[in-house]
Amino acid sequence: MYTSLFDTFFADSFFLPNRTVYVVSDSQLEEIKRKQRQEELDNLEASRKRLEESYQSRLKIIDERKHELQKKLKALAPAEKKTELSTEETEKCAVKA
Repeated sequence: MYTSLFDTFFADSFFLPNRTVYVVSDSQLEEIKRKQRQEELDNLEASRKRLEESYQSRLKIIDERKHELQKKLKALAPAEKKTELSTEETEKCAVKA
């Protein structure tokens, strides 16, 4: 027998319920809500802890890079001063001559 997609869709949706209904007492409902809220709170705390750890590790990486760059700048600074002095000395010698 031939059935159309339309017939199949509406027959399934109206006659075969897709949801299951549970009947619980008020005290059970409160316990379920309490457990859900506690689970959400635990998830939030775990998420916060992961974020703080990630933040601290990024800070450490940034600080390490900052110190590397400061060392490189210090190493370059005397060399720049020496080249400035040598150019000033040559200019003074040229003025005297």
